[in-house]
Amino acid sequence: MQLLDMEMHLHETLFAYHPFTLLSFIFIFSTLMLLRLLLKRRSWGEQKLNLPPSPPKLPIIGNLHQIGFQLHRSIHNLSEKYGPLMFLRLGYLPTLVVSSAEMAKEIKVNHDIAFANRPQTSAVKLSLYGCVDVAFCPYGEYWAQVRKISVVELLSTKKVRSFKSVREEEIALMIQKISQSSSMGAPVNVSELATALTNDIVCRCVLGRKHGNSNNGDLAGKLLKLQTAVTFSDLFPWLGWIDNLTGLMGRIKNISRELDIFYDQVIDEHLIHENKHDNPDYNKDFIDVLLQIQKHHTNFTRENIKAIIMDMFIGGTESTSTTIEWAFAELVKNPNVMRKAQEEVRRVVGKKNKVDEEDIHQMQYLKLVIKESMRLHPAVAINVLESSMVTNIRGFHVPANTRLIINNWSIQRDAKQWERPDEFIPERFSYNPIDFKGKDYAFIPFGAGRRICPGISFAMIIVESAVANLLYWFDWKTLQGGEELDMTEGFRVTVTVKTVPLRLIAVPHFS
Repeated sequence: MQLLDMEMHLHETLFAYHPFTLLSFIFIFSTLMLLRLLLKRRSWGEQKLNLPPSPPKLPIIGNLHQIGFQLHRSIHNLSEKYGPLMFLRLGYLPTLVVSSAEMAKEIKVNHDIAFANRPQTSAVKLSLYGCVDVAFCPYGEYWAQVRKISVVELLSTKKVRSFKSVREEEIALMIQKISQSSSMGAPVNVSELATALTNDIVCRCVLGRKHGNSNNGDLAGKLLKLQTAVTFSDLFPWLGWIDNLTGLMGRIKNISRELDIFYDQVIDEHLIHENKHDNPDYNKDFIDVLLQIQKHHTNFTRENIKAIIMDMFIGGTESTSTTIEWAFAELVKNPNVMRKAQEEVRRVVGKKNKVDEEDIHQMQYLKLVIKESMRLHPAVAINVLESSMVTNIRGFHVPANTRLIINNWSIQRDAKQWERPDEFIPERFSYNPIDFKGKDYAFIPFGAGRRICPGISFAMIIVESAVANLLYWFDWKTLQGGEELDMTEGFRVTVTVKTVPLRLIAVPHFS
């Protein structure tokens, strides 16, 4: 799961916080700001540079008027006209858009260090303790240290396997809930169940307990608010005072403070019960591991621990549950694929009456189904990075501090790379060994290069186990029999979500 950026979904967030549209606000102040803009003479400077192709811009707002609610589709449509390497100005922000596998490879192979930073928005800085986490800290020695901690200590194959019992218990509870709904003839909200499953697994792995056991039961919702927080100061620094006027900054600070108090409580509880580590059968959660590291590294503070914890929630919950939801929606929409996948799962499991994680290695068709769903519906539709230096890409000048948007959604539907790209065809991966580990640039749902998501194995075993169990235990149908599923796609921050929850009828396969 790619770690989420917090700055790009402009319209949806601002509408949620005040009744005026962004453009109304901007045009009110455009006369006053025009003088400031002219004094900076930024536009004249840009004209002298050999920038990548760009759509026409408006004063002050740049290309914002060409960006709709679905950012990935908007920039895809623009790139169809202006090419796979395109320059935009989103308000004050210079932005480079990459929309082809070839250009993604060019960036990652030849300019990865230049674009190794992530943008540090106002919301990110407030919620991540000044960006001392893994996802947003500047590229350098500290980033290398905390990245190593994540990869080696928290998200290694061995550590992911150690949480097998957690995944099995939570999936069993999900199956039990579905069985109860089925016995009452009630429809099953698969979207809701996938979200609850993912949140509970991540909470137990990170905190050692479910969030429902505390007074912070709406933790996931509060995190989501932080993820979607966009400020005027990010897009128009001289209008930052509006964020205080609307109360947005106050809300971000309050949410951050609540989460900080909650994390302190959980950390204190771990310190009180530190002697449980002496039990050889005790499996340390992420906080246990980070506290052990702190003992040997005095410069590794509590704020470092809390920021890394926040990363795990931001990167491990919504993107994983969304992947489960889209995969299962595609299965229901394509009954022949569903039938073939169910036959494989039930054949591999045999008479054991339980889906073991070891069985999943033999479910090759299931893996093709999930890969194809991730191609069509990447949980993280765009990867957002930032340049730390002036760069020359294919003869084009790219200024320092330019935002880079790699449009995964567009790349993974490119007709030059994929035959019949808008169709759901899992078999395409049976003769195409392309993988999602960051080396095949036509398929990068987890990103690539130095900033590739470190939690691929953590996410994939949850997705594969959840889908396998849903297929094994139940047969599925839509609420109205042959009713066409609503596959309308929404966009939240960098995540492509299913707008209409997936509600189905579950029929127990084993009576």
